[in-house]
Amino acid sequence: MPQMLLSRSAVTGSRRKASPPRTRTSAVQVIGELILTFGLIALLFVGWELWWTNLTAGASQSAAVEQFARQAPVPTPVNPSVPPLKVGAPDYGTPPALQEPAHGKTFGIIYIPRFGDNYSRPLAEGTSTDVLDTLGLGHYGNTAMPGEAGNFAVAGHRQTHGAVLDNIHTLAPGDKIYIQTKDAFYTYAFRNEEIVLPSRTDVLLPVPTQPGVQPKESLLTMTSCNPRFGAQERIIAYSVLESWQPISAGAPAAIAGQVAALAGRG
Repeated sequence: MPQMLLSRSAVTGSRRKASPPRTRTSAVQVIGELILTFGLIALLFVGWELWWTNLTAGASQSAAVEQFARQAPVPTPVNPSVPPLKVGAPDYGTPPALQEPAHGKTFGIIYIPRFGDNYSRPLAEGTSTDVLDTLGLGHYGNTAMPGEAGNFAVAGHRQTHGAVLDNIHTLAPGDKIYIQTKDAFYTYAFRNEEIVLPSRTDVLLPVPTQPGVQPKESLLTMTSCNPRFGAQERIIAYSVLESWQPISAGAPAAIAGQVAALAGRG
C-alpha cells in the first residue's frame, strides 16, 4: 500500500510539472490598452468641445440676443414695402457716445449676413473665458466703442463655444457687418484680413499696427484663433464704419426683417 500511495503521488507531481506556466500580460499589451483608453477619452473630449459647448453656448447666445432685442425696441417703418425716396445716405451727424459697460454685460447685437441670413450674436464686455465661452463676442476693454473714432475690437471663438467666428475667413471686401446698440445701428464694411502671431497685440491699437497715430476712422477689428482647429496664430478681420443711423430711423433694410423677428414682431 505505501508503494501504491507513493506511486500515485509521483504521478500527481509529474502532472503538475507537466502543466504549462501561467501566462502574463506583456508590457506591449498594457501599453496598447492604455493607448486605446486615452484615444477614447480624447475622442470623447473632442466631441464635447465641438458639439456640447456649441450647443450650450449657442442657447445662451440666442437667449441674450432675444432679450436685448426685446428690451431695445426698434420702430417699424409705416410702410416698409415703399422705402422713402433718398439721394445718398442721410447725415445724422456724430454717432452717440456709448459708455463702456460693466464686465459681462451685453450691450449690442452683431449681424453678419455673410455668415448666414439669420446670423446674429450678442456683444458683451470683456474677453475672459466667462464671457467668450458663453456670450460669444467679447469687447476688448480700453478699445473704442461702436461708432467712435478708433478701433472697436472684439474677440470670439472659431470652432467651440458657439463658433461665433467660424467663417471669418469667408469675408470678402465690401461685406457689410451691422451692429445694433440701444441707441443706434452701425454699418461697417469689411476691408481686409491678416494672420498674425498671438503676441501681436498692436492690432488692437486705435490705428492697428501703428503706435502713436491718432485715428481718423472708426474701425471694427474682429480677432479669432487660426487655423480653424488650432490656436498657433490669430486671424484678424478689419472693417471700417460706413454709416450709422439712430434707432428712431429703424433698422438698415438688409437686416430689418431679422431685427423685427428677434423683437417678436416678425
